[in-house]
Amino acid sequence: MKALVYEGVETLEFREVPIPAGHLGDHLIRIMASGICGSDMHAYLGHDNRRPAPLILGHEAAGVIEEGPQAGRRVTINPLVTCGNCLACTSGRENLCPERQIISMPPREGAFAQFLAMPESNLVTVPDEVPLEKAALAEPLAVSWHAARLALDALHPAMERRALVIGGGAIGLAAALALLAMGVEDVTILEPNAARRTYLEEHCSQQTVSKFQGIAPLVIDAVGYAATRAAASAATAPGGVIAHVGLGEDMGGLDVRRMTLQEITFIGTYTYTARDFRDTAQAIFEGRLGPLDWPELRPLSDGAAAFRDLRMGAVAAPKIILNPWA
Repeated sequence: MKALVYEGVETLEFREVPIPAGHLGDHLIRIMASGICGSDMHAYLGHDNRRPAPLILGHEAAGVIEEGPQAGRRVTINPLVTCGNCLACTSGRENLCPERQIISMPPREGAFAQFLAMPESNLVTVPDEVPLEKAALAEPLAVSWHAARLALDALHPAMERRALVIGGGAIGLAAALALLAMGVEDVTILEPNAARRTYLEEHCSQQTVSKFQGIAPLVIDAVGYAATRAAASAATAPGGVIAHVGLGEDMGGLDVRRMTLQEITFIGTYTYTARDFRDTAQAIFEGRLGPLDWPELRPLSDGAAAFRDLRMGAVAAPKIILNPWA
């Protein structure tokens, strides 16, 4: 099969690799759509030692079961594989499983390939009327659905349900869509890139600003750099909530004194639970997250160019989805 293989810093090669054998009981899936995530970009830049070269990246995917009695079943893929037996798994917090694995990290290759093997428990059936390009958005949307759910659960009932999302990439946009779907009527996206702001406003019907003046009861940092954490610390209302989902850099930015004196709740959020993933997929199928027509579609064979364009900030769309068969 053909795959896009990360060979080293800023080096990707579209080449032939073996079809994955999978584990006992796994389904072989013909991948039809696979999105580029910020974590893929971190690996591409050499900033993620969890993803050493050579490696097939990609974990936002949907496709069709290739063989066996369920051949032809259309599925979206939860890339987080967990043990199913630990306290985290049995209490519905699978994302905290100490044995968790995610495709695109060793020992599991990723979804920038024509085929992928996955367990049945990681698959959600996609209705025939839902394009697989939309179904592939379940993973990044679930990340933000999880963050929005935890943030709203932590927000005091007396606080105004108004939110600021820092970052207008796919996770930031997804956070805004999740908050709106959960009944938060006033959501603003803080995004410095003018082209992306225009895209978010004209194609995604979002409210955006290049600078934020004032405070918000709920802030989601979908970037995760010291500068965005500093902005989140300054912008959160007393008694409010910061949900931190971005993984840009490890250290710096938080104004811990202000957060302490103003009793601001800080929540780190990572991936999603299995329930969050299923709920997000269902919200996609029911159209509750909007038309989801904002990704840019490209062939997997052009994946190296797509990464370069993202590296240069030349992509206005919040997401690029790659098709291994185009």
